[in-house]
Amino acid sequence: MSAQRPAAPAGGPAAAPGGAAPGGAGVPRPGAPGGRPRGPGAWMAGAGMPGEKSMDFRGSGARFLRHLRPERWALVAVLVFGVASVVLAVIGPKLLGNATNVIFDGIVGKQLPAGITKDQAIAGLRADGQDQFADMLAGMNVVPGQGIDFDQLRRILLVVVVIYLGSFVFGWLQGRITAGVVQRTVYRLREQVESKLSRLPLKYVDGQPRGELLSRVTNDIDNVSQSLQQTLSQLITSVLTVVGVLGMMFWISPLLAVIALVTVPLSVWIAAVIAKRSRPQFIQQWAVTGQLNAHIEEMYTGHSLVTVFGRQQEAAQTFTDRNEKLYDASFKAQFISGTIQPALGFVSNVNYLIVAVVGGLRVASGTMSLGDVQAFIQYSRQFSQPINQIASMANLLQSGIASAERVFELLDAPEQDPDPVDAAHPDEVRGRVAFEHVAFSYSPDVPLIEDLSLDAEPGQTIAIVGPTGAGKTTLVNLLMRFYEVDAGRITLDGTDTREMTRDALRSQMGMVLQDTWLFGGTIAENIAYGVDSATQEEIVAAAEATHVDRFVRTLPDGYDTVIDDEGANVSAGEKQLLTIARAFLADPAILILDEATSSVDTRTEVLVQQAMNALRAGRTSFVIAHRLSTIRDADVILVMEHGAIVEQGSHEVLLAADGAYARLYASQFAAAVSPVD
Repeated sequence: MSAQRPAAPAGGPAAAPGGAAPGGAGVPRPGAPGGRPRGPGAWMAGAGMPGEKSMDFRGSGARFLRHLRPERWALVAVLVFGVASVVLAVIGPKLLGNATNVIFDGIVGKQLPAGITKDQAIAGLRADGQDQFADMLAGMNVVPGQGIDFDQLRRILLVVVVIYLGSFVFGWLQGRITAGVVQRTVYRLREQVESKLSRLPLKYVDGQPRGELLSRVTNDIDNVSQSLQQTLSQLITSVLTVVGVLGMMFWISPLLAVIALVTVPLSVWIAAVIAKRSRPQFIQQWAVTGQLNAHIEEMYTGHSLVTVFGRQQEAAQTFTDRNEKLYDASFKAQFISGTIQPALGFVSNVNYLIVAVVGGLRVASGTMSLGDVQAFIQYSRQFSQPINQIASMANLLQSGIASAERVFELLDAPEQDPDPVDAAHPDEVRGRVAFEHVAFSYSPDVPLIEDLSLDAEPGQTIAIVGPTGAGKTTLVNLLMRFYEVDAGRITLDGTDTREMTRDALRSQMGMVLQDTWLFGGTIAENIAYGVDSATQEEIVAAAEATHVDRFVRTLPDGYDTVIDDEGANVSAGEKQLLTIARAFLADPAILILDEATSSVDTRTEVLVQQAMNALRAGRTSFVIAHRLSTIRDADVILVMEHGAIVEQGSHEVLLAADGAYARLYASQFAAAVSPVD
């Protein structure tokens, strides 16, 4: 069956920066050979999504049930209150049937002559040839000449009101406890995901579209919460209602109960067939949701750049394609699963028709009372209703389990190696760093760094230069253990960094990246990030040393100025100055500067270089730079090509060698007289 798609929007988010082909389906790589790993924004969300494989519904459902284990006593309370609520609700129709009998008996009794017995009335009817009426009267509790017993009717109805009120109270308590169970379970699931994110290696994060990862953490967990909230209490109540109603039906009339049960296998078969067809659509729905979110997030962050390159139409087309995929998957999932309820409703109505006809015949024959038939018809409705509810919950369960599996895939992702139990630590951190025969590659079949050795003495400034993709940032990532070496080792003051905890290692390092990062908060909070005990005076001193103070003073709220998480209300150069001030305040033993002055103007760069010279005093510094003018005073300059150090020495020595460094230097400071090969 097809459906009319809504019209595609005329515009849309812009295409991916960096010339990514709209709708591309390239498989993400952790890093480009010979260079740094690509950031999450570099990958289009159309790459292979984990949710596209077939889902293990039973296994994932069982695993999710294990997450409910801490709530077992609360679930017991839910079950107890559910039983109490259902028992009272099930008793109600039987009592209402008794009230119907009181009314019907009174109406029929009023029509019979007073002063005779019931048996005499029956004998008189048979004598007049009214055998069917006589049979019906034989099954009734009538007193000839007596009308409706309103006192008995009032007592029955009062009991019914009390019973239904009790059922409501127990049902409310069940719902209240269920809400707590669901929210606490989802709370723990979010905690597990948050904890997992902190243990994921950078390789995994770099290889995932950021929007896809966020979709698992937000949309999928929210969907699990909603599905569980809507199904847990209702599922328990429905199952208990089926059991209770079935018992009452057999008590009233085994024959009618068997007739009612004939349609149950048919209902179960219909629900199973439809649910099986809807399951792949729900898997596709949430997989495409992640793809669409990744595309939107990527296009939003790169909107200005893509607008400049005029890629709006391609991005809009990519958005439209994925939006249509999501529409198709969602429509099919909801439509197919939505046919369960009307299909089962039809079966229920057929069952109702059969029960009504057979029940009427039994009343006429005197084998059942009218009130019992009325109660049975109510029970028949109550019996089919929870079955229909359970079937209609199939779409919620399918959707919830599909989302849960996507969350489980994140929780099952390979983690970084755990920190050693008996972690080592240098007796005194002076800042001596040694790379000893280090080898590393992002992909096993594409080697990047092979047999690299390097010694950095305390207080030295080590500059790392080279063409793009030479492995400069990779070297720093290995030092900070964002990636683990494949061979060899890296030591800090003689201690293998793998024998230290990551927190202990990174606490000795300060880092200023080419890509600045600020969080939503005040300027003072951003500078003090990582130094909880920093005073206002220390924050201002760090800002003055890095020339942040001069522009902060021009802001209306000064250091209390609130910036958003994208830093949109400060310039790119000011953002970089703030990150430099942050590193200055942290006072690390080892300083890592990755193109730290790339976004500042020439005059500010001179001022920042002066601040950096003071900051680097007595510290081991690793400076990654493309502007060679910023590293001429470095103690050692390393020239890297294809993951190997091809030259090292001071600025003057390397120029005199007239090698790779001299060519790089000449390309920046000499006019090109011929095309560069």
